[in-house]
Formats: sequence, structure tokens, C-alpha cells
Amino acid sequence: MQGDAERELSEHARHVIDGWLAKYPADRKRSAVLAALREVQHENGGHLTVDLMDAVAAYLGLPNIAVYEVASFYSMFELQPVGRNSVSVCTNVSCMLCGADGIVAHIEGKLGIKTGESTPDGRIFLKREEECLAACCGAPMMQVNHRYYENLTPEKVDEILDGLK
Repeated sequence: MQGDAERELSEHARHVIDGWLAKYPADRKRSAVLAALREVQHENGGHLTVDLMDAVAAYLGLPNIAVYEVASFYSMFELQPVGRNSVSVCTNVSCMLCGADGIVAHIEGKLGIKTGESTPDGRIFLKREEECLAACCGAPMMQVNHRYYENLTPEKVDEILDGLK
């Protein structure tokens, strides 16, 4: 089973996973699941496959279900192909009070998609609305490809989205 994982996971992914494993006691390999899934999702163009999740489980010596549970629980993981650029708008209380609903509506109108969809050209994936991205003082805010943008206006959103490749 370990051999299958080594064939499925790149050398770089195994190196990253090993770096995380070194941070935890040997009997706590489950602690590296988040980092392992994040790395293989990144290498796979933004989504996880069953084969990749199985390879992570095999590499960590865990039951497959232990990896599936994590991948299906956290909103940072995608189980279907998505657009190249991931856009998440925080809609929690602070952002909502500062206009997040209007920002979401603006993005949907600009891109012609709804949350949970990708543009037809595969350029942008508008993730589900996020409950909280922990940048309340900069509300409304969004995360694009793991980078935060705060104090959004429709004009600022247009500039950000137009700059994505």
C-alpha cells in the first residue's frame, strides 16, 4: 500500500508531508492530514480525487475514511474540479453588516455564476460563502487564492478579479 502512495504522490508532496510528520510524535500521523491534503490538492489543480485521498491515507498509514472525513468537512478542500482561482467572500456578522451580501451579488453578476460555481472558461471558482475568515476589522473581505483582500468595494473587487489569469 505504501508503494501505491509513493506512485500517486509526487516527490515534492511526500517531502512536504514528511516535514509535517516530523513536527508530531510518531504515533500522531493523523496530525499531518490537513497539510497533506492541502499540498496534494494544490498539485492537482485545486481539487482532491479519491485516488489522491487514498494515497495520503496509505502514506500516513491511516484508514481511508480518516482522510475522507477531513476532506469532506473542511471548506478549504474541493472534491470536484474547480476554476483556477478560488474566491471566497466572508459573510459572517462583521462582513455582512459592512456589505458582504452586496459584494457577493456584485461578483455573481460580474462573473455570471452563483456561489459554488466556476466560470465557463475555468478562470474563477466562487466558493461557497465563508462563515468567517477572521479579518473582521477589514470587513467586508474576501480571500483569493489564500490571499486576503479587505475593505472591499465593487470597484476594488473588479480590479482584483480582472487581474486574475
